[in-house]
Amino acid sequence: MTRVEPDASFLLRRVQPAMTGLIDGSLSTLAPIFAVALATHQPHYAFVTGLATAIGAGVSMAFSEGLSDTGEVTGRGNPFLRGAITGVGTFLGGVLHTLPFLIPQFRTAIIVAIATIAFELLALATLRWRFFGTGFLASFVSITLGGAIIAGLSAALGAGA
Repeated sequence: MTRVEPDASFLLRRVQPAMTGLIDGSLSTLAPIFAVALATHQPHYAFVTGLATAIGAGVSMAFSEGLSDTGEVTGRGNPFLRGAITGVGTFLGGVLHTLPFLIPQFRTAIIVAIATIAFELLALATLRWRFFGTGFLASFVSITLGGAIIAGLSAALGAGA
């Protein structure tokens, strides 16, 4: 697989907002989902929590991105489009590891969710490598570190509830 060399405008206006959303959604939704899953051992509650968190985070990130910069001074493009891209990316990043909690067996749901998160981390590191020229290993380690911190804190909170 070779690295993509897209133009800077495409990176700034499309890829960067999408990556911001995907990374934020993948990481920020871990804590509530896993805290509820570990506190209740009820996959359905974790799913509802994850879905609500993914929707809320997506809307929040869409507004944050859209309202943070008109795009006129920075050249980042239409704020509505950037906000939509970021919001959809955030939702997707959060909902992917929520879907395994549709599995009614707690242990199976947790295992599938963890496998999904591993896939997400690999995908994010690959996207950073392909579009931004970051080293794959450095990208994977940095994203995994953020996820591990969040997962550890939420697990501690959920297990102590």
